[in-house]
Amino acid sequence: MTDSLADSDLRRRALGAFYGLALGDALGMPTQSFSRADIISRFGSIDTLHDGPADQPIAPGMPAGSITDDTEQAVLVAELLINGKGHIEPVAFARALTDWEADMKARGSQDLLGPSTNRALAMIAEGISPEQSGRFGTTNGAAMRITPVAIATPATPRETLLEAVIEASRVTHNTSLGIASAAAVAGAISAGLEGAPLDQALRVGHEMAVLGEQQGHWSAGGLISARIEWARQLVRGRDQATGIALIHDLIGTSVAAQESVVATFALAELAGEEPRSALTLAAGIGGDTDTIAAMLGAILGACHGPEGLPAALVEQVARVSHFAPEPLVDQLLMLRQHHAPTHSG
Repeated sequence: MTDSLADSDLRRRALGAFYGLALGDALGMPTQSFSRADIISRFGSIDTLHDGPADQPIAPGMPAGSITDDTEQAVLVAELLINGKGHIEPVAFARALTDWEADMKARGSQDLLGPSTNRALAMIAEGISPEQSGRFGTTNGAAMRITPVAIATPATPRETLLEAVIEASRVTHNTSLGIASAAAVAGAISAGLEGAPLDQALRVGHEMAVLGEQQGHWSAGGLISARIEWARQLVRGRDQATGIALIHDLIGTSVAAQESVVATFALAELAGEEPRSALTLAAGIGGDTDTIAAMLGAILGACHGPEGLPAALVEQVARVSHFAPEPLVDQLLMLRQHHAPTHSG
């Protein structure tokens, strides 16, 4: 493949990752925080985008195709990376997150910062250092907004990608669980951008989780890497109904990183070769559906490219949410080029 074709393929897959993130987010918007049984009684089998019900606790009345905090915070991270020439300054990150939530409140939104991020920002406001503020962050907040870091950073060397993940996670999720989960998602996305098939991309995610769980403040909980490997084996070869039941009952779908991020990898194993099916399954599984589907969409969009996503639904999300990530993707890919090895001789 020539350099120009390789660059074109990389851009195509990067757009797939960002659009996949937004599509998964929008599919899970109306179902987030509902139980699986409640989703079935309200929507039946999720197969398309829906309005947020009037009694949706986080997104009441939002029109079908609306994105939530998962995509909005990923855009925020992308802008910080671009403005910082590949780096995210901790205090600027904390300020940007605080401003984002204030804007959400001003708009009357209930889609606010998660528990780990909220606690970390309160500590920053009290003068606690960024190195300490994220020491209790074990939820999926860092993983849900890591897609721009994966676009801006190659999968190899692994240590370079890990450093970028840590920098983007430290303020709010500076724990072994928080960093490992973000590293897993970033590794799978970045490998997918480079043309790795889904199975290989998921293995890179596992490798990154192994590296990530050696970082940050140790936190009790099942290892992300071990749980990813177990979860993939758990659903491998299962039919979708059995697989979904196992993910729901044994892995869990809460905001805890060792549940929702692991569930994301299990869903990719179960149905990842059919992105629409995988994403609608994620949207109907219950719990933190928008974040699970968003992380899954980013991984599948990277591996399959935008043509692997349902075009009509992607167009609806782009139109309803005024979502056009092309300029951000182009600038993130320029940052990625800076990591490319140079050749001499």
